[in-house]
Amino acid sequence: MAKSILIKDTTREEREQIVLSALSDSDVSCEDSVSDHDIALYQPYIDGEMELRECTMAYRSNYVKGTPDKPGRIGCGMGR
Repeated sequence: MAKSILIKDTTREEREQIVLSALSDSDVSCEDSVSDHDIALYQPYIDGEMELRECTMAYRSNYVKGTPDKPGRIGCGMGR
């Protein structure tokens, strides 16, 4: 069974490692390295203020496509 990643079940150091590991395995950074900006998106989780899922949902809410009040954005914009 996988170890819980909830704030109550992890230390700050474990949360930092979880974020670094996840970002290095994803395309969030659009590059091979993890930037300070990428880490800043998940800093509330690392600091124990917001669950990882909540940080991810807040990040994704900035990329909603097709709403009349917000221009849609897809991806990171590399190559545009």
